[in-house]
Amino acid sequence: MDSNKEGSKQERTERRKVILRPRSRVDYPRRDPSHQEEYAAEVSPPLVRPQRTADSSTEVRETAGEHSDSKQMGYVALGFGIVSLFVWSIIAGPIAAVLGYYAYSRGQKTTGAWAMGLGIVSALSYFVMIPFAR
Repeated sequence: MDSNKEGSKQERTERRKVILRPRSRVDYPRRDPSHQEEYAAEVSPPLVRPQRTADSSTEVRETAGEHSDSKQMGYVALGFGIVSLFVWSIIAGPIAAVLGYYAYSRGQKTTGAWAMGLGIVSALSYFVMIPFAR
C-alpha cells in the first residue's frame, strides 16, 4: 500500500513536456498573401461636410470678439493681481481673483489662473502681515 502512494507521488511530480507549435491566425488576413483587401474605408466614419450659411460668418465675427474681450479681461485681471501684491492688497486681491475666475471661465485659462492665484495670495498675505504693521 505504501508503494502505491509513493508511485502516485512520482507520477504527479514528473513534468510533461509541452511543445508549442505556431498557429496561423484566422483573424489576421494580412499574413495570407491571397488577401489584398483594404479595410480602412469600412472602419472609418463617413465623411460629413459642414454646410455654410450666411449666419456662420457673423458667428465667427462674434466669437472672435468674445475671444478678444476675454483675453483683455485676463490681462486686466493679471494686472490687478500684480498690483495687489504691492498696493491695496485687501481690495485689489479679491478683485483680481474674481476677474481671473471670469477670464478662466471665458477660455483664458493661463492668465485667469495666474490672476486668481495672485489675488488669493495677496489677500491672504494681507491678513498674515497686518499684525506686524500695527
